[in-house]
Amino acid sequence: MKSFEVIWTKNAEYDLEEIIEYIKTDSIKVAKNIFFEIKEQCNDLSIFPLSRRVVPELQHIGILRYRELIYKRWRIVYKIEGEKIYILIVVDSSRDIEDILFRRLLKSDYN
Repeated sequence: MKSFEVIWTKNAEYDLEEIIEYIKTDSIKVAKNIFFEIKEQCNDLSIFPLSRRVVPELQHIGILRYRELIYKRWRIVYKIEGEKIYILIVVDSSRDIEDILFRRLLKSDYN
């Protein structure tokens, strides 16, 4: 079975930090649990990264290279390149993701 390396971009790390900072104002315990659960979900992508759906907002306009993992209320957008998976965005699913997607993904850098 092929295994992929999961790499977090700086932007995605920042997204996760912001989410955890916000949650910990209510509960440090919940924030810690969410942090580790999201990390674990992303690490699980190393086995079957193609099992997740293409990002619908991008699929609609013919961009098929970005996939997403939905975990509870967060959308985690990633891209597969060779044997690497780049975690690009972690965002609350209640937010309008289209602007974020176009601003970050179409820049084509792994900050």
